[in-house]
Amino acid sequence: MKLAQRLLIGYYKTKLNTIGLISPRKAAEAAYQLFCTPYGQKQKRKEPPVFHKAEKLSFDLEGSTIHGFRWIPEHPNGKKILIVHGFSSYSYRFEKYISPLKKEGFEVLAFDAPAHGISDGKLINALIYKNALLKIESLYGPVYGMMGHSLGGLSASLAFEELSHPENRKLVLIAPATETHTTIDDFFRFIPVDKKIKAAFVQLIAEIVGKPVSYFSVSRVVKNIQAPVLWVHDKQDPICTFNDVKPLLTLGLPHVRFLVTEHLGHSKVYKDNKVCAEIVQFFGSANS
Repeated sequence: MKLAQRLLIGYYKTKLNTIGLISPRKAAEAAYQLFCTPYGQKQKRKEPPVFHKAEKLSFDLEGSTIHGFRWIPEHPNGKKILIVHGFSSYSYRFEKYISPLKKEGFEVLAFDAPAHGISDGKLINALIYKNALLKIESLYGPVYGMMGHSLGGLSASLAFEELSHPENRKLVLIAPATETHTTIDDFFRFIPVDKKIKAAFVQLIAEIVGKPVSYFSVSRVVKNIQAPVLWVHDKQDPICTFNDVKPLLTLGLPHVRFLVTEHLGHSKVYKDNKVCAEIVQFFGSANS
């Protein structure tokens, strides 16, 4: 860890615990703002060539403009695929999927999440992201398939619960943020605080989103939906731990297929050529 990162972690640890001495609730509110704020979003990124050929799209989401892209295939199969990136990421990172999906006849959609990439906004969480995906469905759908990475995987799964006829659609989860309680534990392991602050934080989430933390669970969703699911996860993922996936492997869910990789970690896994080919084949198999 770099010195600047250690100093920043020390700063937030001291700040939150100091506020917590007066009010655990106020400290929880400050922690929530930090938890929902993506990092590194001010960087100017070079647009990959395939994005030069895309139709530019945009829509309003609660006062923020969300920007995205659409590609129309030469020989359409009548189905649409939505690419859903992860936390502190952006659509450009999934450039390698565009041409293979188009070749299969899919119309491809990709949007930068609120507070990410070229979209507006300051905060992101699974509920905000889910609502953005549902609006994309209403404006540009129906979407046949979604592929979501990390936070995008959790958000896509939550959106799938609210789509009509999910059994006629397909969901790809790539290293999804499987259990939000694990994400919260990791956050406070990174920035240690008094247990009263953490308890207030969990209560705050329930009040803000109107759902308990247990609702934000990919495991819960895949047990309840009947859509065909391809779940890709690496055993050495340091961000979204494979330990949260293990209990699902023993359930024998007939509509879920697991693709378990090794030594690809959290981000290399979606960049892997074999993984890309498996995902495209999963979506395209309905056309054969």
